[in-house]
Amino acid sequence: MGLFSKLFSSGEKNFVSPMTGKVIAMENVPDPAFAQKMMGEGCGIDLSDGTIVAPFDAEVTAAYPTGHAFGLKSEEDGTEILIHIGIDTVDLEGEGFDTNIRKGDKVKQGDVLVVVDLDIVRQAGKSLVSPIAFTGNEKVEVFKIGQNVIAGEKGLLNYE
Repeated sequence: MGLFSKLFSSGEKNFVSPMTGKVIAMENVPDPAFAQKMMGEGCGIDLSDGTIVAPFDAEVTAAYPTGHAFGLKSEEDGTEILIHIGIDTVDLEGEGFDTNIRKGDKVKQGDVLVVVDLDIVRQAGKSLVSPIAFTGNEKVEVFKIGQNVIAGEKGLLNYE
């Protein structure tokens, strides 16, 4: 980000929604570890599309072989997040998840991390609510609770 951009960014981070769907408060994510914010602050998105993208330029710090979860560390400010696709989707053992991202990879904002077949997840009886957890002690302000967002769209949240 250039000096001009930094001066006029109003402190907002360069973060885009990694998913498309309806935004829900972290407290309403149907998994106790996320709902109780044990994994960190953030929100959930009830997926309506299966393409998951990088919310910022990052290094992949964790990439589960099943494709259901990713850890990312922002190249801009070192912020670390966990993106967990669906609830209890590890049980699918990778079925319905198409990814080639590996730990240590560098990704650019908007790069596709995984494409999920939503029908396979639904047929397995798993929730499509997908938490985005800031795993540090960041203060997170979510702006679009109850609204729909599109992957790649700005304005979902801000953090410090």
